[in-house]
Amino acid sequence: IAEGTYIGSRVVILLYDWGARSYDRIKNLDPVDEAEYLALPILDRIRDVPYPRVLDVATGTARLPLTLLRQPDFRGYVVGLDLSAKMLEQARRNTARLRGRLDLVRQRADQLPFRDACFDVVTCLEALEFMPDPQRVVAEMVRVLRPGGLLLVSNRVGWEARLLPGRYCTRGQLERLLATQPLMDIQTKLWQTHYDLIWARKEKRGTT
Repeated sequence: IAEGTYIGSRVVILLYDWGARSYDRIKNLDPVDEAEYLALPILDRIRDVPYPRVLDVATGTARLPLTLLRQPDFRGYVVGLDLSAKMLEQARRNTARLRGRLDLVRQRADQLPFRDACFDVVTCLEALEFMPDPQRVVAEMVRVLRPGGLLLVSNRVGWEARLLPGRYCTRGQLERLLATQPLMDIQTKLWQTHYDLIWARKEKRGTT
């Protein structure tokens, strides 16, 4: 359940490296559901951005990039970031036909190697609770998001969330953390048994 979170990031990375080849089979993601709950809502919220730049933090095997790039109305570019080399190898295999529209980067989420306000969308799915410093990761994601840009994160909920103290799990905790950032229109949507989706916008300059 905690995936090595309280032992250290090296253990978390090692576990994902070990499971990289079987990860997609275990998750058994439905492309229709991925489009309905992730890709299409993102596209609807950024319909005024003709060529959006998207950053997917903890991209794993490129789950979010794949569902976005499969949509005919998406004309943007995606950067997937992860610390697990094996997960990124699998992501490269999964996205081999999409080169030119996707870049995969191995880097820490709490030290994003990007300038301020350079992405129209920043996402992080099913990963924030496994990071050593979720608060710092959130701050970094907001930093690289342009004013008015879209933030999408998942929140661990349900009884398992209680086994992850200090990781902003269960309903309300992550929302309160996001409220400390220059974000507005924070909305929680039901998604899966163990996860909610939280949507937010970065405040535009001059917004109070």
